[in-house]
Amino acid sequence: MRTTSGFAVNIPGVDLDAVRTFVVAVEVGRFQDVAAELSISQQAVSKRIATLEGNLGVRLFTRTARGTQLTIDGQAFLVHARELLRAEERAIASVRPGRRALRVDVVGRKLAPAALLGDFHRAHPEFELDVVTLLDAGAAIDAVRSGTIDAAVRAVTAPGGQLPDVGVVRVLDEPVQLLVGVDHELAGARTVAPAQLAGHRIWLPGLVPGTEWAAYYDDLAAAFGLTIEINSPDFGTEPLLETIAGSRSLVTFIGEQTRLGWPADHGLRRIALRDPMPVHPYSLICYRDNPHPALAALCDFLGSRRVGLSDGEAWTPAWAQR
Repeated sequence: MRTTSGFAVNIPGVDLDAVRTFVVAVEVGRFQDVAAELSISQQAVSKRIATLEGNLGVRLFTRTARGTQLTIDGQAFLVHARELLRAEERAIASVRPGRRALRVDVVGRKLAPAALLGDFHRAHPEFELDVVTLLDAGAAIDAVRSGTIDAAVRAVTAPGGQLPDVGVVRVLDEPVQLLVGVDHELAGARTVAPAQLAGHRIWLPGLVPGTEWAAYYDDLAAAFGLTIEINSPDFGTEPLLETIAGSRSLVTFIGEQTRLGWPADHGLRRIALRDPMPVHPYSLICYRDNPHPALAALCDFLGSRRVGLSDGEAWTPAWAQR
């Protein structure tokens, strides 16, 4: 027990299942999707979240008609919750006698790398696959080095010479698209050049400084004279899409293969960027001496699926691994 401003505050042991449920709820949004992801009932999801909030003494989510949104306390707890789960992974991996599943980190479960791993799993059902999501590329590289994961599909900002002990191979160039509402002045365009976005309000809330995403969009903004607004709370994907759909001034960026889960008639337009085409450069990161039999198959599969783009056609940051 500790005291704060004269009040007694009890901090019991934190249930890691409840922490995991909280993190998945942030990532997927609706509690019914959390239940499907964790193979538990929606009632169990609500109970875990309520118990966690009771133990912490704060509200982590606010409930609205459209779902849930993180509170300020929830945003603060999220960083530490993810670290708790990473610590759990490291602890279990340190005593596991022989892990059969190929464990691969992806940047997000609704983004292109996750879809690519889904294709690999369907092509090679003989291999067990364990997909995880770490905080950023730095955490993924550390996990590869420690052996808690076998590989990661991420954008790597460090020059190759700074990573002599791991292999980094470019496996996917995903075009970045513009996402606008139907009332925006660009909604009717078939394509837009990146330089045409100078002066427009580009909104990417929750872009965390120091991550590969922030590095990518910092360089994109510098290359084409853009201003990207990031100083807003990140309440998740659905509030972002709702705001963009109803705005005449805001636009955002989205990967070509990102799954929106947004009704087609709800006022959003995807617009291709051309002249040049910004692409997000994903690489496979793995330990060079990892003997896992599925890793070689994954390397071959990803290599066969990559579509090369000419230097004049595409734009990537200077740090992108070739």
